[in-house]
Amino acid sequence: MENFYLFALMCIFLIILPGPDTAIATKNTLTVGRSGGLKTALGTCCAILIHTSAAVLGLSAIIVKSALLFSVFKYVGAVYLIYLGVKTLWSLKKKEEATTVDMNTKSQFENTSCFKQGFLTNILNPKVAVFFLTFFPQFVDSGSNTFIPFLIMGITFTVLTAIWFLLYVYLINQISAFMKKPKTQNIIEGITGTILIGFGIKLALEKSHN
Repeated sequence: MENFYLFALMCIFLIILPGPDTAIATKNTLTVGRSGGLKTALGTCCAILIHTSAAVLGLSAIIVKSALLFSVFKYVGAVYLIYLGVKTLWSLKKKEEATTVDMNTKSQFENTSCFKQGFLTNILNPKVAVFFLTFFPQFVDSGSNTFIPFLIMGITFTVLTAIWFLLYVYLINQISAFMKKPKTQNIIEGITGTILIGFGIKLALEKSHN
């Protein structure tokens, strides 16, 4: 493996760029609390580890080269993101009708589904598989065995992602007193829902890299 430190630096810049994973973590931290954000981040990291395993075993290459499989993952992922976005926007309409008991029940339900949301958002995104198979090889010696280097890079990427989300969730939680004001939260959830729908549409229009 070549230029490990350059690889790590590039990963940091790529990880902190806002994306669907960040949007989901933000929403769940604000609506459920720090535990919701951390569960979302854990789900994201577990999905990244699966992507790493798939890349190491060559499965990601099959998905990327197969127009059908790429399209299946793409559209399922797009529909899921749009569903989460619509669900977030719809919840804004329902807030006024919810009782205290209803809100507590909703919070408990969302807390249990935060991991699933983080996991599915990442695992159903075929662009992550494309990223692993196009970005990682840039740091591997030509003609060498890619198993160990890919594994190291995948674990590194996962660890850096986990560290970033730990810091991000902590920061969001620290300023949550301001961000959880009804007016502020409604604005943020509205923006987040719109962004998720936008990411879903963008993913649906993404072309296969064949």
